[in-house]
Amino acid sequence: MFAKKTGVAVALMALATAAHADPVSVYGKINVSVQQSDKGAGSYSELKSNASRFGLKGDQALDAGLTLVYQLEWEVDPSDEANEKNIKARNQFVGLKGNFGTVKFGRHDTALKESQGKIDLYNDYEADLKTLWKGENRMSNSVTYVSPKFAGQFAVEVSSIMKDTPTGKSGQSFALMYGDENLKDTKVFASAAVDNDVNGYDAKRLMAQYKVAGFKLGAGLHQQQDITKTTKDNGYLANVAYPMDKLEFKVQYQTMEDDKGYSLGADYKLGKDTKLFAWYSTYNFLTKDDTKYIAFGLEHKF
Repeated sequence: MFAKKTGVAVALMALATAAHADPVSVYGKINVSVQQSDKGAGSYSELKSNASRFGLKGDQALDAGLTLVYQLEWEVDPSDEANEKNIKARNQFVGLKGNFGTVKFGRHDTALKESQGKIDLYNDYEADLKTLWKGENRMSNSVTYVSPKFAGQFAVEVSSIMKDTPTGKSGQSFALMYGDENLKDTKVFASAAVDNDVNGYDAKRLMAQYKVAGFKLGAGLHQQQDITKTTKDNGYLANVAYPMDKLEFKVQYQTMEDDKGYSLGADYKLGKDTKLFAWYSTYNFLTKDDTKYIAFGLEHKF
């Protein structure tokens, strides 16, 4: 326990020091909501942190046209008890960037997870894609390659997960992406991705988002297979987001075979980096109790 607490202290000291360094940047977000949950056995209310986080990232010019890149990010829970379990590692890596692209070494989201861009309108909430779909993995012992843009707006990302024990398993994740995930440089973002034996599953995914007349329309197809089984499961996703002055309304529907869920909600901007939000999500499962959630919260990015 002492070692874990010491690690947290070192991380905080590193952030404090980095805040005065150049070209390191400190960033994060605090996202907390009051949530009512009904999971069949009963209902309850709680104060919930939705992947609140902080981190530092930077780059440093090197010789031969290379740039050192790095990132250290942690998740925190301001709604939970203050103990050593309150902080956990997210993406943490060091790498090199050049004309060839970027190579990262460390813990990183897989190419398939990255390929969703910002299509998931309820990322980090109860209706996150990972509720029904496998493949939302952040893997240790990873080498990640991201290509430069080619043929206009195309890019390739590859993740190689190494086995860290003689009995461990390696895995690979591949993604081909087109466009700007923020839908600013292009009106379309689209991707095709494949996982090969990543965290016990093979997966295939097609995702797309299109901006038209102010609407953001998203869709996805997903197939997954437990590597110990022969059956394959299929699901799809459809969503729409529409901004209206400081408000943005969002609706999302997702399935995986007979399991399905839908969500509706709205965000209200209080400033450039601050918003209020409210949403309702419900899931119908074939083999377990149905669930319902309603939440109201506040998010601030820094």
